[in-house]
Amino acid sequence: MKKIGLTGGIGSGKSFIANIFEKLDVAVYYSDTEAKRLMNEHDGIRKALISLFGYEVYTEENTLNRNYLANKIFSNKELIASLNAIVHPVVRTDFNEWAEKQHGHYVLQESAILFEIGAYKLLNATILVVAPDELRIKRATQRDSVPPEEIMKRMNNQANQQELAKKADFIIYNNEKEMLLPQIIGIHQEIMKN
Repeated sequence: MKKIGLTGGIGSGKSFIANIFEKLDVAVYYSDTEAKRLMNEHDGIRKALISLFGYEVYTEENTLNRNYLANKIFSNKELIASLNAIVHPVVRTDFNEWAEKQHGHYVLQESAILFEIGAYKLLNATILVVAPDELRIKRATQRDSVPPEEIMKRMNNQANQQELAKKADFIIYNNEKEMLLPQIIGIHQEIMKN
């Protein structure tokens, strides 16, 4: 079974694209969702996060204190890298175990930071979803109910779309001008062929 990565910056529409692939009977592993689950459930992650951020990183109900964590790491690239080093190896193992249980020609791993953490090297191919910055800001602002300045800060913490495009095997242009379905079906057929 092939393992294909699906990535894109905030507001690019990668989750929406992943949903379309699911309609084509492709199983999708949502890395961000699973990482949140694992940060709550995995003892090794829990111990490492407490060691790095203190006991406040978990609430009294023993769930991840996401606001506390976000405030700690937001503009600190070193802490972000440390967090990724703790969480992403566990996510990688979880993804591989999940993939073994799936059926079909290939599975998708949807992840915002596939290239940044080097996970793309462990996959058969990658799909990058790109969109103009103005559109990304508009989408993310509406979805997250936060001011545009907040989205711009998040975008500045992410890799540049042009740089990522050089590494991607496939690119989907989610710009509200080009039709999505023909792009997705074309990529799907290409992956199914090989």
